[in-house]
Amino acid sequence: MTDLRKVLAFNMKQHRKKLGLSQAKLAEMVDVSDNHIALIETGRRFASLSMLVLLAKALEIDVLELFSIETIKLNEKKNIKEAILADIDHILTIRLLEGE
Repeated sequence: MTDLRKVLAFNMKQHRKKLGLSQAKLAEMVDVSDNHIALIETGRRFASLSMLVLLAKALEIDVLELFSIETIKLNEKKNIKEAILADIDHILTIRLLEGE
């Protein structure tokens, strides 16, 4: 079973960053402390239903998107792609240096 706290934490952080919001700015928008936002984003606290509604509105998404596993899967694919490209770049650099 998926840990909903981790899913919420990951999605909330991804959507916040996508909008260029700091934790402090998001906290201000939903009228809580930045520590409260940090606790939710680290999975140490779960948001109440009313807080989920406020967060979704501030993040310009539907509440259900806060619990989407698809966002996590897309991010994992992106990380794998970036790792492969970094490896290719490293190998090419080594080959070029060996050729000198």
